Amino acid sequence: MSGPGAQLRKLAAAGPNQVAGTVNACCAMLAQQAGFPAIYLSGGGLAACAGLPDLGLNSLAEVAAEASRIVDAAELPLLVDADTGFGNLLCVNRTARTLDRIGAAGLHIEDQFDARRCGHRPDKQLCSAAQMSDRIKAACDGREDASFVIMARTDALAAEGIERTCERAAAYREAGADMLFLEGATELGQYARASQIGLPVLANITEFGVTPMFAAGQLAEQGVALVLHPLTVFRVMMKSARDAYRKLRADGSAAAMLESMQTRDELYELIDYHDFEQRIDNSSSADGQ
Repeated sequence: MSGPGAQLRKLAAAGPNQVAGTVNACCAMLAQQAGFPAIYLSGGGLAACAGLPDLGLNSLAEVAAEASRIVDAAELPLLVDADTGFGNLLCVNRTARTLDRIGAAGLHIEDQFDARRCGHRPDKQLCSAAQMSDRIKAACDGREDASFVIMARTDALAAEGIERTCERAAAYREAGADMLFLEGATELGQYARASQIGLPVLANITEFGVTPMFAAGQLAEQGVALVLHPLTVFRVMMKSARDAYRKLRADGSAAAMLESMQTRDELYELIDYHDFEQRIDNSSSADGQ
């Protein structure tokens, strides 16, 4: 197998490897520049960028559009948050096919009801293991590249405990899931128990949630394959932006903030501005001949 899905599978097999959250194409380019091996599009981050809460308000069209821009901008395997699949089983099938076709490495779907909540909020409502298994089968049937990763996310830990969560995970493996996204872990041993199911396990190390800030070395000892940092940079960006707006308003000038800014030259280097400019000039010259 080849392609971005195969790259993500290799990273998981050699894990643990870090996966950096990227809410847009520029962030994806910065993550690649920093040396991350894989990137991630968060549904919560995408919703927040639109000024919305993480309550299942994204559409497939919105997610696919941003994923397409990211795939075009960075040469890294992209894992996409597909919530519960954006509708019924036909919609789940279409979601997998769409994200596969635009060049994503894979997606994860979860075992909440469609009116889903952030994985670190209370009162999450779970669908049955059978219903989730049907979603996984629909997603597997939708992909065209056999290496495209179908990752099963389970939110069952908070309500059902680790043993029942592992029973669900085993069912999801039998339905065709390639990897397991264990959401809301509170103890390192929960990862070790989940890894016994036989699927590569992703640890979601998101800030200000129920999961402690476990280090990569600790997670490696528990058999974790991928370590996800879904919104770390987004949160830093948002606080920096808030503070910058306040200072600009108070000072009436940006002069005191210049040293904390990305320079024009740094941005141009990141986005290959001068290369694009040269191509435009060459095209204009050719048209004038």
